[in-house]
Amino acid sequence: MEVQASARNINGSARKVRLILERLPGLSVDQALALLRYVPSPHARDVSKVVLSAASNAENNLNLDVDNLYIKRAFADEGVTVKRYKARSRGRAAPRLRRHNHITVVLDEREG
Repeated sequence: MEVQASARNINGSARKVRLILERLPGLSVDQALALLRYVPSPHARDVSKVVLSAASNAENNLNLDVDNLYIKRAFADEGVTVKRYKARSRGRAAPRLRRHNHITVVLDEREG
């Protein structure tokens, strides 16, 4: 039975988060959290929160054993892009795009 958790409007571009998420499918929850603990990216903390949330959803809502769960899918979608401007020389303005993303993790139960 699939269990899902998502976090919406997280700071950072989806492209950078996808670099972390592409390592996760196929790993158990414990293995994924151990891997995320040592990834040298500030976005790994947000991903680990979503993995923990999905594991909690499985345990509390569906009474599944967390030890039998593995990450089936993990993906990040583009969120809102907030447009800001920074002052530059000669009275000009340079655009700054503050990107956000939506992180989704899908867990499934191992057979046997």
